[in-house]
Amino acid sequence: MKNFFVLGMALALVSATTAMADKPAQKGAMKSGLQPGENVGPFYVTKCAGAEEDGVAEGKNLCYRCRNGSKPQVMVFTRSNDPKVTELVSKLDAAIGANADSKLTVFVNVLNEDKDDASEMAKKFASTTKAKSIPFVVPNENANGPDNYGINPKADVTIVMANEGNVKANYSVANAKKLDIDAVIGNLGKILE
Repeated sequence: MKNFFVLGMALALVSATTAMADKPAQKGAMKSGLQPGENVGPFYVTKCAGAEEDGVAEGKNLCYRCRNGSKPQVMVFTRSNDPKVTELVSKLDAAIGANADSKLTVFVNVLNEDKDDASEMAKKFASTTKAKSIPFVVPNENANGPDNYGINPKADVTIVMANEGNVKANYSVANAKKLDIDAVIGNLGKILE
């Protein structure tokens, strides 16, 4: 009987520890997208707007993740064009210029069940942010992004930061209004090292 009690307590401790480990650290956050330590795989998108000088024509289908290679890159997956997301994208655009030596890249993936609606939103979003160096794209898997990236369908915004093809930071929120821009910008150091 004593052995069953000890075994039961051990299982309860392991379960509680596992449940706590799965909870994201940032307030209002949720688990979505590739996590630190995972490799970023290829996925195809259609460029809708932005980054006019990157040599990619609007309407072209390509793998931006592949094009960016092993450079430090920020992949923003969003279902929202909330002012918080607009502010984040503007700050990321400024960070590209400020970190030209490290060749920082960013691209915004607009997610929506309807591909045409996603494309229209991407164009309007690019115009609103006035970002010069960031392409706004719609993934071929437009509802939730690439299957192998594990984007949570309940996440308004998921941000994956990678360098050398490996995820260094992840940030996601269910509600774009809860986006902590300073926390996201603070994580840039993890991919610019």
